Amino acid sequence: MVTWEIFIWFASAAIAFAFAAAVVSLCANDHWSASSLRYRRFRRISIFLSVVSVAVLAAFIAGLWVSLERPPLRTMGETRLWYSFFALAAGLLTYVRWRYRWILSFSAVLASVFMILNVLRPEIHDQTLMPALQSGWFIPHVTVYMFSYSLLGCAFLLALAGLFGKGKDVMSAADTLVYLGTAFLTFGMLSGALWAKEAWGHYWAWDPKETWALITWLCYVLYIHLRVMGRGSKAAQCLLLIFAFACLQMCWWGINYLPTAQDSIHIYNR
Repeated sequence: MVTWEIFIWFASAAIAFAFAAAVVSLCANDHWSASSLRYRRFRRISIFLSVVSVAVLAAFIAGLWVSLERPPLRTMGETRLWYSFFALAAGLLTYVRWRYRWILSFSAVLASVFMILNVLRPEIHDQTLMPALQSGWFIPHVTVYMFSYSLLGCAFLLALAGLFGKGKDVMSAADTLVYLGTAFLTFGMLSGALWAKEAWGHYWAWDPKETWALITWLCYVLYIHLRVMGRGSKAAQCLLLIFAFACLQMCWWGINYLPTAQDSIHIYNR
């Protein structure tokens, strides 16, 4: 039976494969031709190792789902698990699409932080869902949000690289990630509003989490506007992405520590 007691072994394997993939990708010399045999060999190995890392977390999620007899999406620890999974997957997709070899290192670090947090403090609570969470909106709403957070997390990493002048064409890759991430974020907000109407009788109540979700969404929409209109310097755009990601973290878990949010209907892991 798959339980959190054995998560440390899955996390260790996923982290090891993720960093191995990152090291192999970094070993590909910038001066090698993209069509050279050595480059293609290193690239295939790094992709394979990344796929294995993602598969390890996928296996744990599937096993935990069966063991709990519910989707592992309720507690902060469980959402961190999904975030780690999607962060590695988003990093892999970014590497495959744009060949930006540093992204595997960044996504490995990002995912590892959340996996290590789960090992140190998993925050696993009730084994059953409260009535408000027993809805058809539950799985699409939470998984879409976690996927959008992961895409926007990779965009944040590229913004850091762009701010310090690392890599080429990072803003183009960041744009695509932000477009996709914001689209999924929008779906998450809309599905959440429909779910709130079903569960509590209203679409929007200016709950702290809803408010921070709106602030986060507006930050990313502003970034898209600046990029499309060609306004602002590259540094300003990168800083906006970094600020937007900070707002996203506040929306996700930061509100749990706000005194004004203790009565929030969105805090389930008390």
